[in-house]
Amino acid sequence: MAGALCRGADVTEAAPPVWQLVLVLWGTKYPVAEVNHLIATVCRHAAHPPRVVLITDRQREGLRPGVVQRLIPDFFMAPEMRGAGCQTKLCMFEAGVVPDDLPAVFIDIDTVVLGDLTRLLALQTERRTVAILQSAVLPFGALARGVFRLTKGRKYARGNSSIVVYHPAETAHIAARYRALVAAHGFNGLRPMIADERFMSWAHQPQMRAIPRRLAVKLPTEFMLPYRWLILLRARLPWVRRRWAGLVALTLPGAEVKGEALLALPEGGEVVDRKGRRLIWSEAALGPVKARLTDYYTSLQASGRTP
Repeated sequence: MAGALCRGADVTEAAPPVWQLVLVLWGTKYPVAEVNHLIATVCRHAAHPPRVVLITDRQREGLRPGVVQRLIPDFFMAPEMRGAGCQTKLCMFEAGVVPDDLPAVFIDIDTVVLGDLTRLLALQTERRTVAILQSAVLPFGALARGVFRLTKGRKYARGNSSIVVYHPAETAHIAARYRALVAAHGFNGLRPMIADERFMSWAHQPQMRAIPRRLAVKLPTEFMLPYRWLILLRARLPWVRRRWAGLVALTLPGAEVKGEALLALPEGGEVVDRKGRRLIWSEAALGPVKARLTDYYTSLQASGRTP
């Protein structure tokens, strides 16, 4: 399957793709204009244009030409799977949904792409490797694999699935195992089943690895701290600012911090999340990321997405 490629604002069949961008969309939270803006941003930065696969609950009109649309299997459209646990996202691993000829990078639609996502493909030391953002104290690696074996799977490293680097040909067992466990134990019948990211971390633990923080981060864990003085002090560290300047992607936490709402903040304005962590909207707190967020969301508004 050759697939469709994107270069700038156009789609062309001139060269075969070497990777896939995968998006999952259901409901009405994200308009097509926002999806198109994200795809255009990925394509603008990418060293090699991707095949773009949108896994969706229905055919979407108005998408950029060449986007491959695949329907979410009915099993993963159960209402309970579209709740806080986002188990619907496990459909990205379902055999036959995403073409299995190329490696893939999945990103949430509220991800801000700042650089070349093809850099993430180098994290796959082998086709079985799945890379996601680290989210728990126990890091992915040899120690976690040992703990996983010793506890017979009760303890394991886990991550955040806002970004997932994987190969569809090597990961169909994740969706298949989830289906089997739902049939055997019911929805959320086992602890690892309560969220998509927990389940993929558990089901594929031996081949999991973390996406380095020099490449991608979640905005709350990287930029939000309880104390204003600590935020400003950390942002002055030269090695931290250099790392921020090289980020490929930044994921926002959804409803708590909306990109367009950031643009409406005055310089130095704050957002506080439910955990008491603060985001300060200033260059002094966000370094080079503030200007890049401003550019991204200003461009998104101009593209026709309603704030």
